[in-house]
Amino acid sequence: MNCRVCGENSFPIIDFGPMPIANNFTDNPTKDAYRFKLSASFCEFCSLLQIDEQPQPDLMFHDHYPFFTGLSSSMTAHFGEMVELHLGESKKNSASMFVVEIGCNDGTLLDFVKVRGVRHLGIDPSSNVVERALEKGVNAEVGFFGKDLATEISLRGSKADYIFAANVICHIPDMNDFGNGISSLLAQDGQFIFEEPYVGSMVENTSYDQIYDEHVFIFGAISVRNIFARVGLELVDAIPQSTHGGSMRYVLMHKGKSAISARAKAIIAKEVEEGLDQVSTYISFAKQCAARRTEFKSLLESIKRQGSTVAGYAATSKSTTVLNYCGIGPDLISYFSDSTPEKQGRLTPGTYIPIKSPEEMHSNPPNYLILFAWNHEAEILRKEHELTKSGVKWIRFVPRVEILDLQ
Repeated sequence: MNCRVCGENSFPIIDFGPMPIANNFTDNPTKDAYRFKLSASFCEFCSLLQIDEQPQPDLMFHDHYPFFTGLSSSMTAHFGEMVELHLGESKKNSASMFVVEIGCNDGTLLDFVKVRGVRHLGIDPSSNVVERALEKGVNAEVGFFGKDLATEISLRGSKADYIFAANVICHIPDMNDFGNGISSLLAQDGQFIFEEPYVGSMVENTSYDQIYDEHVFIFGAISVRNIFARVGLELVDAIPQSTHGGSMRYVLMHKGKSAISARAKAIIAKEVEEGLDQVSTYISFAKQCAARRTEFKSLLESIKRQGSTVAGYAATSKSTTVLNYCGIGPDLISYFSDSTPEKQGRLTPGTYIPIKSPEEMHSNPPNYLILFAWNHEAEILRKEHELTKSGVKWIRFVPRVEILDLQ
């Protein structure tokens, strides 16, 4: 395969096999016939891990996209802190500032911008989440961000002092068009601030579920530096985050506008030391993925032989990769519990495990619950401490396959 950014040959790393759309929670298996090959390659020139094939965008982002940021109290608090930190550092008057968020979802982040009296605009390709943002009084519109849309926004009269994005840049397959859009829309002293799951954390934790149809790229500081240098933007800071099992926040500016921070330099040096710019590191990662797959399915088969019941906690996009890669269906997991109304009463993509409401799960708890939203483990275990007290056991598959000892 050729690298999506530079066009050079990339090295095949892992093949997860035929995969459905990660968020295609269906009420009828006959509506879930579409499959694509989910595999990933590594480009040594860009130091970038990327999937080889991606479904058409309208198959993934649409008017019934089943994810709302505001349902997570921890992510809501995180975005509040993100806005406070970066806008709080600005020397510009709030009334003269213009902030853009790419992939604004239900407006959770921009809500914090709005209350500061800052002019803002959210862009998201899914109309149902944009409607939710508009209901909050957040200024948002439906669209896919790229050079054309950036030009259109600029012609309305303003460059952006800040462009925010969280867990969405990895969804965009054409980084060259996207980067040109950012460079075009960003004010001369503006900052492009985005955060994504971090490739170093993924490799360290063998969190292979970070790879699914929406995640075209898994970024590191080196790859971000290389990608955006092509459009005249420089990485000036990199800030580790605990969200999503280990993320990184990147701050970019127009070339020559700021020196690179000591923190970013140290992170780049650590990536070189850990081999995150080398193919061999990702080949080892693929071997670990295969081992975790065997361990996870074996554990569930053992629990089934004991006559115990198992359910999944949170029908996440990432769980689609895990279930289909590991060959786990309703014979091993009786159902999923999920708080998103749009998912309840439906089936998991490709494996067709029923999804129930938390209330149904609480009325008749299983013996074991699997932490599919493992990146929110602390929040979940606080919320469900009564289940734990009643004897329900929790299963983790990242960073290792194990039954948690919480008694």
